[in-house]
Amino acid sequence: MTSITPFLWFDNNVPEAVAFYKSVFPNAEVETVSDFMAVFELEGQRFNALNGGPQYKFNEAVSFFISVETQAEVDYFWSRLIADGGEESRCGWLKDKFGLSWQVVPSALGRYLGDADRAKANRVMQAMMGMRKIVIADLDKAMRGEGMTVP
Repeated sequence: MTSITPFLWFDNNVPEAVAFYKSVFPNAEVETVSDFMAVFELEGQRFNALNGGPQYKFNEAVSFFISVETQAEVDYFWSRLIADGGEESRCGWLKDKFGLSWQVVPSALGRYLGDADRAKANRVMQAMMGMRKIVIADLDKAMRGEGMTVP
């Protein structure tokens, strides 16, 4: 059977990275981990990892999208993934301490942005553009038009 699996190039810290991701994701399985490589699964997504050295770095051109339902889930993944040297970006994006980019996105955002009422969807888009971590309550307010100034 053909399959596609992300293959991650780390800078000689694969065992540390796998242990970190296993601590963050409740449904994590490690098949193999050594000083050279690893095969692991996070929330049903299989990954291969290599200790390739410093030649290549992760960048925002590739990110992993974590779809969640609640603010508690947003907060959990956000705080865990930026811990110990990660960094916040905008619109639900962040980098973990290994430089890998993630998007922590509540399903409400997709529903709101796809609303047939384009004025509502545009308000939500504008609200999201001003956020680092996505705050569902603020998306809800934007959807309802609360707290928005009319030009």
